[in-house]
Amino acid sequence: MKPTDLFNDLQSKVSEALRNSPAKDIEKNVRSMMSQGFARLDLVTREEFDVQSQVLARTRARLEELETRVAELERKLGAGGTPTGTGGV
Repeated sequence: MKPTDLFNDLQSKVSEALRNSPAKDIEKNVRSMMSQGFARLDLVTREEFDVQSQVLARTRARLEELETRVAELERKLGAGGTPTGTGGV
């Protein structure tokens, strides 16, 4: 028997033993328990987190833009005196 045949035979027997072992059932049970535990923790996926991070970044940029516009309008209003329609007679 060639060494490669011996190795292939050994590998197939080990694979078969692992398929039929209780370790496979234990793995399934552990995965199930972990999934249930993670579901109770109310975790989000990385993709959801990245999407929300992008939304937050766009919101921050828009807020900064609006703050700049408000500051500019306040500056113009302060430099020009009273706004039209609110002045006294």
